Amino acid sequence: MATLSLNNVRKSYGALEVLHGIDIELEDGGFLVLLGPSGCGKSTLLNIIAGLDETSSGDIAIGGQSVSDLPPKDRNIAMVFQSYALYPTMSVERNIGFGLEMRGTPADQRREAVTRAAEMLQVSHLLDRKPANLSGGQRQRVAMGRAIVRDPDLFLFDEPLSNLDAKLRVEMRTEIKRLHERLGTSIVYVTHDQIEAMTLATKVAVMKGGHIQQLADPRAIYERPANMFVAGFIGSPAMNFINGRLVKHGSGWRFEAQGVALDLGPTDSHWSEKDVILGVRPEEFKIARGDETAPFSGRIDVVEPTGPDTMLTALIGDQTVVARVEPRFSGKRGDGIRFAVDVASVNLFDPQTQLRLDWR
Repeated sequence: MATLSLNNVRKSYGALEVLHGIDIELEDGGFLVLLGPSGCGKSTLLNIIAGLDETSSGDIAIGGQSVSDLPPKDRNIAMVFQSYALYPTMSVERNIGFGLEMRGTPADQRREAVTRAAEMLQVSHLLDRKPANLSGGQRQRVAMGRAIVRDPDLFLFDEPLSNLDAKLRVEMRTEIKRLHERLGTSIVYVTHDQIEAMTLATKVAVMKGGHIQQLADPRAIYERPANMFVAGFIGSPAMNFINGRLVKHGSGWRFEAQGVALDLGPTDSHWSEKDVILGVRPEEFKIARGDETAPFSGRIDVVEPTGPDTMLTALIGDQTVVARVEPRFSGKRGDGIRFAVDVASVNLFDPQTQLRLDWR
């Protein structure tokens, strides 16, 4: 196991800078997910950590030792690729142990390491097969086994589940989480899938345009996103953004918009009345009943039953919001609807900078 430290890592291709001063500290045994849309720089950063690409400036340290000038073979890392990269003419057993074979590891030690990894990944019964005779999930397990036998300081995963169907992705996601808990080895994992990030990571780096937008644990990123990009990227359906104004109300403050009058209560922040954007997660909307306080009022636009819950699109004034409500919701298009929220769950953003306002 080892720590990972990235200090002001930059990467340029000619005049084009694709990584802009990346700083990351990953604890020993941590699980870091690099998350973001295509082209944000996450795979470039992973390749730099692996030594497959060079930094333009900055430093990378694994286990407290700088590896920036070391070739990949000397960094004691193991990488699992999106494409599996198995040798088609070799058996599963030899695919898993081939890296050890190339390093000159004695046959009995290779056999022991392969047996242990195969048992852990539940592929012991497949050791005599060739990759062509395996399913996608089995091939991914073999690729993971090849990494495990290396006993590395750091595992690197490059979108390992993107080629699998939805059911297999869920199964393999569970396997990877179980593997991390068993081995305790530090992992850096690249994905554009927010569900993978939220379920696997101890720390998530949300990236956009070669910058880290936020680096935090999954719960903090979900509940307290640093800016509107993070807030909109994490969560399905995405966070609702409602344009309005912050106004003084008695001894506290209120968010007001057409169809909205949400009391925020007192705050220590030095505010003035101004335009702001309110962020509310779909599951935070609660349908108000009877004379229950309801700061949001509007009309139903679309009702989408999904089985475990219902997605409800509503018009609040001239703005649209999506709410996740109970599965047996019986309302229909055109009906009036009122929502309550727990004010502690909402976020406020500056419309100019798009940064979250720290108000509680």
